[in-house]
Amino acid sequence: MLVEAKQLCKYFHGRGRKGGLIKAVDGVSFNIDRGECFGLVGESGCGKSTLGRAVLRLTGATAGEVYFQGIDLLALGPRELKRLRRKMQFIFQDPDGSLDPRFTVARLLAEPLRVQGENKATVAARVAELMEMVNLGKELLCRYPHELSGGQRQRIGIARAMALTPEFLVADEPAASLDLSVQAQVLSLMKTLQRDYSLGILFISHQLKIIRIMTQRVAVMYLGRFVEVGRTGEIFSRPLHPYTKALLAAGPDPKRKQEKRKLLLKGEIPDPSFLPAGCRFHPRCPYFEPPCAGVEPALADAGGGHWVACHRYR
Repeated sequence: MLVEAKQLCKYFHGRGRKGGLIKAVDGVSFNIDRGECFGLVGESGCGKSTLGRAVLRLTGATAGEVYFQGIDLLALGPRELKRLRRKMQFIFQDPDGSLDPRFTVARLLAEPLRVQGENKATVAARVAELMEMVNLGKELLCRYPHELSGGQRQRIGIARAMALTPEFLVADEPAASLDLSVQAQVLSLMKTLQRDYSLGILFISHQLKIIRIMTQRVAVMYLGRFVEVGRTGEIFSRPLHPYTKALLAAGPDPKRKQEKRKLLLKGEIPDPSFLPAGCRFHPRCPYFEPPCAGVEPALADAGGGHWVACHRYR
């Protein structure tokens, strides 16, 4: 097992006098094997990006455990963590915000290598390899981020994440800001890298089509918790949780017009600093029953590695 998280939590304090505790990630557990792409899907604000950052200790966890190849990441000191960072990297959603506008492409790619103490010859050779890896010409090395297209900037972000030959990547919406043709190129590149380097990937997205293409297993997240986990094909062909059904029904499918009307969600996502009692989804659930408002359901095995947190399947 490459990565394992156990009951991982990340809480924030709300703003103002009446601000409650925001449970951005609340008791989440999962594991990722080498060469596996594990998807994470849910609405904006459900805690997906916070979870990805907490796994790599880019933000401190409030509670829980995270293991990389059996090493407890949350117990490591700064020096040990720096050495291990070679094997774990993050691909950010917004290349404009993650690439320093004062650095050329060459310096952007060289920086991770320099931080890890590589010599100049090794850095130069590796930068050339990275440009070839992401199918970009060497003539771009002297350019600055604002002189690149959106697709080129995202490829540079991927190349920088691959600079130290990591074994695990967290990819946070890596193609969300790109048009469809460039999006396809970036996703194809990521699949190639996953295959060639046997990468374990936590792939975060709100686009179900991308999740279906890229992942082998998927977790559906709602207000800081997993509501359904299973193999990607199983989740898409036999969704169990009402929230998962609603997400799938929201996509364009003329064959399911009647079903889509029944599953359209009403209301807004609740304030995360004042979560509803019981099941967090019950205020919007079309199948609401009285027990849903009293007890919060835990994930239960529905068979074949398919897990769901819903009173209807207990």
